[in-house]
Amino acid sequence: MELLQVGAQAPDFEFTDTDGKRKRLSDLRGRPVVVYFYPKDNTPGCTTEACGFRDSMQAYESRGVKVIGISVDSEESHRKFREKFGLNFPLVPDPEKRIVSAYGVLGDRSAKRITYIIGPDGKVAYVYGKVSPKDHPAEVLEKLRELGFAT
Repeated sequence: MELLQVGAQAPDFEFTDTDGKRKRLSDLRGRPVVVYFYPKDNTPGCTTEACGFRDSMQAYESRGVKVIGISVDSEESHRKFREKFGLNFPLVPDPEKRIVSAYGVLGDRSAKRITYIIGPDGKVAYVYGKVSPKDHPAEVLEKLRELGFAT
């Protein structure tokens, strides 16, 4: 599977926001969105990355940027992961592997650790094919500034 390329239309998907409302990625047009894929809830690297986004959420929100995490784990697994670590952004379950397949991030049995920055126009603006969980949230904020999506 190939990763989406910069300039490609981001495949739409449905998710439940932190306020419990059903939304679609396309509902967020007009603002940048960070869609980060990760292998598994409650594993060391994935927890480090998720907590980094949690701790940086004020900086993302103040710049109008939405963050969405996606893995092939179940809704129940995501619920426990969110509660255990106080995650303040949506986690999208994809056990049928439809979203991870559409974005070209399906590994052997789980999602690869890949992040897409989706521009306000709904197109891929940047792709992180290699991610260091510890530094990634700050790295993405800097890239959003470089792209002119966040000041």
